[in-house]
Amino acid sequence: MHHIDTYEVGATSHQGFVPEIETGLLATTASISPKFLYDPLGSNLFAAITLLPEYYPTKTEKDILFEYQDQIANAVGVGGTLIDLGAGNCQKAESLFNALKPTDYIAIDFSTEFLHEAIKNLQAQYPHIHMQAIGMDFSQELVIPKAVNTSQRTFFYPGSSIGNFVGSQALKLLSQIKEQALGGGLLMGVDLMKEDSVLMAAYDDPLKLTAAFNLNILRSVNAHLGCDFKVDQFRHVVKINHALNRVELYLEALEDLTVSWSGNSRTFKRGELIHTEYSHKYTIASIQELLKNAGFTTSQIWTDPKNYFAVIYAR
Repeated sequence: MHHIDTYEVGATSHQGFVPEIETGLLATTASISPKFLYDPLGSNLFAAITLLPEYYPTKTEKDILFEYQDQIANAVGVGGTLIDLGAGNCQKAESLFNALKPTDYIAIDFSTEFLHEAIKNLQAQYPHIHMQAIGMDFSQELVIPKAVNTSQRTFFYPGSSIGNFVGSQALKLLSQIKEQALGGGLLMGVDLMKEDSVLMAAYDDPLKLTAAFNLNILRSVNAHLGCDFKVDQFRHVVKINHALNRVELYLEALEDLTVSWSGNSRTFKRGELIHTEYSHKYTIASIQELLKNAGFTTSQIWTDPKNYFAVIYAR
């Protein structure tokens, strides 16, 4: 049984986040980074969202990874080091273990507590794979520690999480992946643009799980900043921005209110919005262009029959 090496890279502690959260809350248009959605409760709520019939991305991606696992293994190669970005409960990476047979598995996530539990259970099931857990906010900077195996690296970035970044940030992250793949590749899931009705159902589901997930960010921020947001003073709002090909998540103040924390406060008027997440949707052409700009050359693309989602291998 391997001992699991654990690293913290950069600031994943309360202290490091205080200035970032404050800046977002005090900006003319208030915003909170989507990474704060994934505290332990948020991570579990998101796991529940992926089970909703309306939330097509996780299910569709899973079907593509399963159906084309042999082709994917041929493209990626067997063995080597699988580096899972935003690993969460590690289930997506685990679904590739039989096809890819990695010798090393590196799980990277912002929510360190949640990751620990997941990787402990996984290591017990796959004692022959050397596993490492890294707590990292790679939205700021991606830094793979020296202790990670350098041979045959494949970065795995599923769930269309690349969609959370605006273009320049997405390009920066992909360029960092290209550099640290050391000649290896990137296996990435990307959500494709589709009709509004499908998107609205996925991001504002009838059970209100997505609303709960979005509202929970206020509790997450309360914990980091010591502020006094009250969840029942806000509601979940979804907008589809066609000009920028993205779904936008907001929290709307239901009344005039003031939120306070150490030495600071922010007043919200009724109807005022806090931006919490962008989810950019791509076309095959636009994602290929982005990968090309980040220095990736060849790519293979697998999609589902409805063209809702794509899995791409680039190197």
